[in-house]
Amino acid sequence: MKLHELRDNAGATKARKRVGRGPGSGTGKMGGRGIKGQKSRSGVAIKGYEGGQMPLYQRLPKRGFNKPNRKEFAVVNLGLIEKFIEAGKLDAANVTEDTLVSSGLIRRKLDGIRVLAKGEVTSKLSITVTGASKSAIEAVKKAGGSLTVTAKADAAAE
Repeated sequence: MKLHELRDNAGATKARKRVGRGPGSGTGKMGGRGIKGQKSRSGVAIKGYEGGQMPLYQRLPKRGFNKPNRKEFAVVNLGLIEKFIEAGKLDAANVTEDTLVSSGLIRRKLDGIRVLAKGEVTSKLSITVTGASKSAIEAVKKAGGSLTVTAKADAAAE
């Protein structure tokens, strides 16, 4: 056997259908798409439609729940607060939600600001915010500062 004698098995390959190549081809004119309608047009796909049968995405059970009145907190890390104090944009003795927003560290308060413990704290901070993680409170106390968590008025009313 030589290289030029290599052949695929009979029936292993099938010639591709050349659609819209004249009446003699058997798939000329409308190219096997029938007459008119959405499916005869190009670039149209009816996604998720199963011919009137209930689609799969509707048959499967739904899971999960989004609480409509959930609280959304703006999150800030201790390391960033420290960085802003070193840059002179924040006063370590008085860090409140309003000073965090005015310094540009946080864009908006949302339902309050929550402090997380990522990053190092060296300066003696006095922070007053809506929420904080336990590790953040410990880290601030370890550095000799204080972190006060205030309950919002509307949260207390609920």
